[in-house]
Amino acid sequence: MEKTKLVKTDLDVQITELVNKTDHKTLVIWACDCAERVLAYFERKYPDDNRLKKAIEAGRAWVRDELKMTDARKAAFTAHAAARDANQVVEASFAARSAGHASATAHVASHAVYAAIYAVKAVLNTVGSTDSDVIKERDWQYKHLIDLRKDTKF
Repeated sequence: MEKTKLVKTDLDVQITELVNKTDHKTLVIWACDCAERVLAYFERKYPDDNRLKKAIEAGRAWVRDELKMTDARKAAFTAHAAARDANQVVEASFAARSAGHASATAHVASHAVYAAIYAVKAVLNTVGSTDSDVIKERDWQYKHLIDLRKDTKF
């Protein structure tokens, strides 16, 4: 798979700083939301493969205290396996990586940043996408994290 250079935006540093000030469960929610936004890039090519949906749901279930962290982590591994299986379809593979990191955020909070980055890489590698699409996605990620932090009840 071709390595993709991520378009740098003015929000990259701000997102990282905000992530560093955000509680663990809010980061899992945010990471799952980021991954869910690009899920369609995978499902278009692999409509019968539900590993990404299961990984995202595992992260959400962990937030609700309905799933052990170790089970969320296992779901992350299956999403990463889906990424390897989809390596010929770049945007699908990146969407799968995003879902894997979203679920893995239950294990280690710093995975949230990677869920967001891989979501942006999926957008960037979609046919017809532009740098503007990447900037819009990063803007959404930043604003969404701010909104989630306001709504935090943990």
